[in-house]
Amino acid sequence: MQLSRRLSVPHSEIAMSAIRAQGAGGQNVNKVASAIHLRFDIQASSLPDDVKERLLALNDHRITQDGVVIIKAQSERTQEANRAAALARLKSLLQQGLVIPKARRATRPSKAAKRRRLEGKKQRGKLKSLRGKPET
Repeated sequence: MQLSRRLSVPHSEIAMSAIRAQGAGGQNVNKVASAIHLRFDIQASSLPDDVKERLLALNDHRITQDGVVIIKAQSERTQEANRAAALARLKSLLQQGLVIPKARRATRPSKAAKRRRLEGKKQRGKLKSLRGKPET
């Protein structure tokens, strides 16, 4: 599976098995194993180490504590369509690990911005002070 121009994942690292789909669907669901259960071990994969670290740091419910991606595709009627859907979901998840997050640089507000903020607070305070009962 091609992730980028220079990076690909061999299909031998992706384990797929056909299982019966859950839910309503009548006789077809009960007889045919059309759902796909996909497993991909991040640690044992041929991905670069920095990509592995970013993938493991993702807060995604499909990634287990052991670093295994588990995807279940059962929305389509045919096994081939579910297989394609599972691979597409895996590809989009792995592409998230390719994105290098931009480093945050700490900044300070300017003096003018601080002054404007304090002026706004003063105006708001004056407005609120006028809401009280008038003195007699």
